[in-house]
Amino acid sequence: MLKHSLIAAVLCFSSANTFANWQLDNNLSRVNFVSVKKNTLGEGHYFKKLTGKIDDLGQFKLTINLGSVETLIPIRNERMQKFLFNTEVFPTLDLTADLSSQLKNLKKGQSHIIKTQADLALNGINKLIKLEVLATQLANGDISVSSFMPVIIKPSDFNLTSGIDKLQELAKLPSITHSVPVSFVLTLKKITQ
Repeated sequence: MLKHSLIAAVLCFSSANTFANWQLDNNLSRVNFVSVKKNTLGEGHYFKKLTGKIDDLGQFKLTINLGSVETLIPIRNERMQKFLFNTEVFPTLDLTADLSSQLKNLKKGQSHIIKTQADLALNGINKLIKLEVLATQLANGDISVSSFMPVIIKPSDFNLTSGIDKLQELAKLPSITHSVPVSFVLTLKKITQ
């Protein structure tokens, strides 16, 4: 009897401290970034291929296929892949974060502002960045996460400055900004088990 009670208690404790699984829906997700050239001309770009998930322990992972960069100019896409992102060596950007404590407060039909740190792996370099996102759990259990504040990426932190300089040279531009604001909307579908 004591054995059965102990097993039941362990199972209850385990289920209370785990989460569902969510899988990113690429068609309803977007990561955007802005570049500014000639000091005044801003242009929006995005990535077409994203994968991601939140596992049953509340661990979040987002992977961006850097070869899917879309600037609406094919030659610029190719130049970014080759000279900026070096996709032959580093084909993806990976971001991971522990959201286990924040997800405990997320209820269906409610939104919460989540402030957390995430590990960003880009161009062979890992760096902790601060994120402030608006997370909403929809009535069907899916989760929507969007940037509440843009994330400012400094290319010098990831050894990307020479790539920007090369793009500037190839495009014969007087300048390209070296701070890049990034925003995103991610939709994660609940996986039923």
